[in-house]
Amino acid sequence: MKKFVKWFSIVLGTLLILDIGAGMYFFHVAEVRGHKSFLSSSTELSKKDPLYKQRHWYQTVHKENWKMTSANGKHQLDAYYIPAEHKTNKSVILAHGYMADKTQDGGAAGMFHEMGYNVLAPDDQAHGKSEGKLIGYGWIDRRDYIKWMNKLLKAEGSNQQLVMWGISMGGATTMMTSGEKDVPHQVKAFVEDCGYTSVDDEITYQAKSMYHLPKWPLVPTVSLISQLRAGYNYSEASAVKQLHKNKLPMLFIHGSKDTFVPTSMLEPVYEATKGPKEKLIVNGAKHAKSMDTEPELYFKTVKNFLSKYVS
Repeated sequence: MKKFVKWFSIVLGTLLILDIGAGMYFFHVAEVRGHKSFLSSSTELSKKDPLYKQRHWYQTVHKENWKMTSANGKHQLDAYYIPAEHKTNKSVILAHGYMADKTQDGGAAGMFHEMGYNVLAPDDQAHGKSEGKLIGYGWIDRRDYIKWMNKLLKAEGSNQQLVMWGISMGGATTMMTSGEKDVPHQVKAFVEDCGYTSVDDEITYQAKSMYHLPKWPLVPTVSLISQLRAGYNYSEASAVKQLHKNKLPMLFIHGSKDTFVPTSMLEPVYEATKGPKEKLIVNGAKHAKSMDTEPELYFKTVKNFLSKYVS
């Protein structure tokens, strides 16, 4: 019996060490700032780009550089601010995707500029020129976006009507922000593009999709490491739970061929929100490519949706 207990303890200890080691590795892959080999890094602009006009404008237009301390007081954050061509009381805050940054917001920035909006495009913590080593997956960032909103209102006046738009991780950030109790009353609507239901769901999906690994025991281990090092766990970082508290209008957009944040995640978030809502599934669009795939449809849908809530 003693021999069995000894060997059982050795096996259990070995498995625990392996689990912790794997957890640390995948935590680094998922949350630590740095190059991610599974993501495309090409940002070269081509005249064949369906959004060339908007992206070229964004590259060349004069941008004000705004800075702010993060909501948790730990990091200096960086953003672009582009006033509308004519004085307006309409402003949009853009939320970029995972390991992207504000320089890649040209399509959305151009779209909203053409609609007459002031544009604020921040870099999330651990992205672009903002400080930080650990990625918040929208959960940490939701508090920063509330602070950016208030900074914009202070700069442009309390009569501003605000809209938040986000893509991929930024889409999840947008949904997570929507459930906060102190969203400024000037926020009139949200537009989310291909955001995930929760960090737990997305990490579980990617573990299976990229590495053919089951959820248990790896994802809970990585989540625990995240709790200890980054201050949040994957289950609490839920767009669905936040949407249950949202009563503001939201437009949901997803590509029908999205295999990075699967299209199946659209329905749970759409059903979760308590406010007025619409959805657009762009046929044939891959992850974060709905705007590129059908720009005219995308622009028209966003414009028509917002026209109901922003005057």
